[in-house]
Amino acid sequence: MSLAIFLKLIAIFAVVALGWIADRARWLGQGDTARVLSNAAFFLFIPALLFRTTARIDLGAMPWATLAAFFVPVLAFMLVVYLGARRWARVAQPAAPSVRAISATFGNTVQLGIPMATALFGEAGLSVHLAIVSLHALTLLTLVTALVELDLARAHAQRQGVAQSLSATLLGTVRNTVIHPVVLPVLAGLAFNLGGLRLPALVDETLLLLALAVVPLCLVVIGMSLGHYGVKGALRGALWLSVAKLVVLPALVLVVGRWGAGLHGVPLAVIVVCAALPVGSNALLFAQRYATLEAEATAGIVLSTFGFVFTAPLWLLVLGWVG
Repeated sequence: MSLAIFLKLIAIFAVVALGWIADRARWLGQGDTARVLSNAAFFLFIPALLFRTTARIDLGAMPWATLAAFFVPVLAFMLVVYLGARRWARVAQPAAPSVRAISATFGNTVQLGIPMATALFGEAGLSVHLAIVSLHALTLLTLVTALVELDLARAHAQRQGVAQSLSATLLGTVRNTVIHPVVLPVLAGLAFNLGGLRLPALVDETLLLLALAVVPLCLVVIGMSLGHYGVKGALRGALWLSVAKLVVLPALVLVVGRWGAGLHGVPLAVIVVCAALPVGSNALLFAQRYATLEAEATAGIVLSTFGFVFTAPLWLLVLGWVG
């Protein structure tokens, strides 16, 4: 691992530590201030980032075959984790399977992924990685939002003691999935893009200003959540999530990319390293959005980021062997 990437990891831990100190010292007041900041990220800053990204993306220049080799196994793995959590999880909250699914698949593709791709693969690798980043939240968060809203609709019907029809359940799920602070800006950005429209300079600059706050704000939220929720009772689940994210998912992407899609060289290396990134902060924001497994998601982010220091060099060795 290069010095630049190692320093990036140290910087991430430093900002997370500042968030932990801020929570323990009550610099931002009493109560669950991490949730307030999380809501600010979820309703203001992340929607700005997603809308701007999807409105500006050049769909015609995307490496679709490479993207399919990444997203098909990642989305399939998300569904496997979700279904497994629904069947075997002991947590009673209806949103728990979806929280675990996003925690096991959503990687830190921006704060850590971009400098990693730049340092290891240069401009060619960075272009592939940025193509993944542009669709990462769109695909993963849209799918997991649909899953959690479906589970919440079912749980609500059971609490009310009524047999809700399939059409009513699906209608409510679609409505709550679309009218959502993550999905709606993505759909609006795509409509804007496909309509051939261009963002006015003032609007673009405003969105960019909001988007720039996403990374430091999310890292501070992780630290504050670590201080507020702690890790008691969450380490076992976080360990399994870390193994799934750092080991199982990249192995699956490697198999599909190398022997399914026939990729090799830089494109194969980029998608495998991207899959091997630690859990991203959106997993915690999602957990806080649905008030479910916040401690486990927080511990998963911290533990997987520590683990990435050791697993990243191993995956680079494996990539050197398979080409």
